[in-house]
Amino acid sequence: HGDPFAKIKGLIRDLLEKLKKEAGADAEHKAYCDEQMARTQEKMDDLHHTAEKLTAKSDKQRARSATLKEEVAELQRELAEIANSQAEMDKMRKEENTIFLQAKSDLEEGLEGVRIALKVLREHYEGSSLAQQPALPTYHENAGGSATGIIGMLEVIESDLGKSLAEAQMNEDSAAEEYAKLTQENKITSTTKEQDVKYKSEEATALDESVGELTADLKSTQTELDAVLDYMKSLREQCVEKPETYEERSARRQAEIAGLKQALEILNNEAALLQRRGRGLRGVVWEQ
Repeated sequence: HGDPFAKIKGLIRDLLEKLKKEAGADAEHKAYCDEQMARTQEKMDDLHHTAEKLTAKSDKQRARSATLKEEVAELQRELAEIANSQAEMDKMRKEENTIFLQAKSDLEEGLEGVRIALKVLREHYEGSSLAQQPALPTYHENAGGSATGIIGMLEVIESDLGKSLAEAQMNEDSAAEEYAKLTQENKITSTTKEQDVKYKSEEATALDESVGELTADLKSTQTELDAVLDYMKSLREQCVEKPETYEERSARRQAEIAGLKQALEILNNEAALLQRRGRGLRGVVWEQ
């Protein structure tokens, strides 16, 4: 007699084979998911890190550029103040010099007039020709005394004019020297500040260009990161977001396989028992 459980055993074996294939495919799928998610997570972390570095660098350069531009604006205000101050100094110096030149001209003219008058009077009253003339009447002596007084007054005036001219010249020289000193200081200060403006402006421009490049790199990185995030989302839908985890499915499947193996073993045992009983029955009939 054939095995009465052969058909059932065949179905069990087929089911076991199917479960084993499913377990293999599931394990292969899990290995694929684990590898892809690990690689994708690593790529995400790398892109996040790159984006953070680019953002930090861009923010730092943008802040530095803003500071430089503020410094340039302040330097330009200072340069404008120096230029206005120098223009005012130039105007005052010109006015002072004009006043001095007029005063000098007037003093020199007055001094020249006094000196001419003194020369004439001295030649008239003290020249050698007077010593050869006869004695003058009394009224001439009075006139001579008066002339001496006039000469004395003119000498005082000459001295005062000379002092005023020397003082005016000294004041003019001092003012001119102070003007030249301040003008030179303004030139040096302006040159230094203009160089600062140039270098700071160039640095700010270079930083702005760098920020533009960093922004473009950040945009490209973000685009790549968005694509990786989308891929990670699809992976999670395939690999994670299921009602039953791989471990749960694997445990369930192993339990099913174990149950089917046990059932097959029981059927095998039952079939063997039936076969032995059948042989025993046939022996009994033969002996009768």
